[in-house]
Amino acid sequence: MSEGAGIRDGDLPDDLTAAEAGMWQAFRNGTVYDLTSGDTVVDDPHGGHPWGPERTVRARIVCWLLLDGPPALAGRVSSLKLTGVQISGTLDLAGGTVEPYLEMKGCRFEREILLPEARFTTARFVDCSVPRLEAARVHTEGDLHLPRCRFHNGVRLTDAHIGTDLLMNQAIVYRDRSGRSIAADGMTVGQDLQAELLESHGELSLRSATIGVSLSLRGARLTNPYTRLALNAPQLTVERTLYLTPAGVGASMLSGATPARGTRIQRFECQGGVRLDDGRFGDAVDLERARFIFTEEQELSLRRVQAPELRFLGEKPQRGKVVLSGARVGNLVDRASAWPGPGNLHMGGFVYENLVPHGPFPLAERLEWVAAATAEYNPEPYERLAAVLRAGGEDEDAREVLLAKQRRRRESLPLAAKLWGYVQDWTVAYGYRPGRAAVWMAVLWAAGSVAFAHASHPPLKGGDHPVWNPALFALDLLLPVIDLGQVGFWQLRGGWQWLAAAMVLLGWILATTVAAGATRLLRRN
Repeated sequence: MSEGAGIRDGDLPDDLTAAEAGMWQAFRNGTVYDLTSGDTVVDDPHGGHPWGPERTVRARIVCWLLLDGPPALAGRVSSLKLTGVQISGTLDLAGGTVEPYLEMKGCRFEREILLPEARFTTARFVDCSVPRLEAARVHTEGDLHLPRCRFHNGVRLTDAHIGTDLLMNQAIVYRDRSGRSIAADGMTVGQDLQAELLESHGELSLRSATIGVSLSLRGARLTNPYTRLALNAPQLTVERTLYLTPAGVGASMLSGATPARGTRIQRFECQGGVRLDDGRFGDAVDLERARFIFTEEQELSLRRVQAPELRFLGEKPQRGKVVLSGARVGNLVDRASAWPGPGNLHMGGFVYENLVPHGPFPLAERLEWVAAATAEYNPEPYERLAAVLRAGGEDEDAREVLLAKQRRRRESLPLAAKLWGYVQDWTVAYGYRPGRAAVWMAVLWAAGSVAFAHASHPPLKGGDHPVWNPALFALDLLLPVIDLGQVGFWQLRGGWQWLAAAMVLLGWILATTVAAGATRLLRRN
């Protein structure tokens, strides 16, 4: 019988070590091959305690089993399940098709894992120490699990296709030579990508990735002091929700579950820029209690993002910018303390349909929010806010917003136009408070009536003329369009002429501002 035939029959190859022979038999039996010692310090794959040859198998033998292993024993399903095993050499499955189930727990890899263009049903690496995972264009029909693993030189999942879930909870990933911790551009995940309590030291890149359900970075800590971005995910598509929210710390915590009372909470924290430009999110982008630590040049960029809901409920960045230019959301759920100050907020073209504030967010602070986003006068943010308030039935607040817009515009006008603006503001508040016109009219009418009662008023022509009536005369001066039959019959001299001229001028000012306000009202309606 040839050597190859003997292997296909299940015979042990002659050159296997004792550890490899045990793994070979466990593979045929479909059982877990556990080489742990029972001492948690010794068994820690990330610790410094050396593992000897009794716990070491060659990567070449592992590949042999996965790609062309012996048949299973009768009534068994072959699978490779290793616990507490050290793999020497490079585990190279590039381009291969792995049919057996693969699960490695608490294992150490001396060299990198190479999985480019490999195909798996499901692959699980749990709590393993790995120099680097190279898995561009890897394809799994089921899950790819990498929880609690430590990758010392990065992970590459560019253009990978994960059939169901990608799990990276509590993983720790350090950057590679290009500065990236996880390079997953163009990756497709059929269901959830869970990376809760992830530690990323470098750039986490998800450019043009597609997530079939939700992307959870609850409690993750992203740090990249080396380059500008800690999370680089333009054109990201998430069919449901992106979670940059807190997570409960504890092994018993379920993903997304509400932490039990007394559970320690870890926020999502990002030290470095965030780029989510042109992202599409089916349900929401949730930033509740998120903490962003930026330099002056870094930013949280949400340019042209589209989502039914944006929950902007994080901690206010002390430095850096928040950019929402061109974004479109349905509900803007926010709190006043979450937004940065003037010069650090940009909202040109930002469209939102409803405001859902958490906690007190009075109109005065909302106007400060708009002003913070417009270093130079821009009517668009004011008009958007007014439209949303009016749609919610808050017409009075909408008028206050439009009045604030006119006052902000006034500051950018030449001196003459600015003075005219002040006149309109003092009289009828640019037409947004038309009740002021009636008050001014009443005051001027009363003052004019009293003054003209003492004026000398010879008739212009002898003959027929109406009876002198100082109240009607003053009213005729104030109303520039209506003729009450008083002004054209009496002659005033000296200071009374100047008083009459002033009354006419004030009447025109009031009439003009009221007409402007009425025009705006009709245009809005």
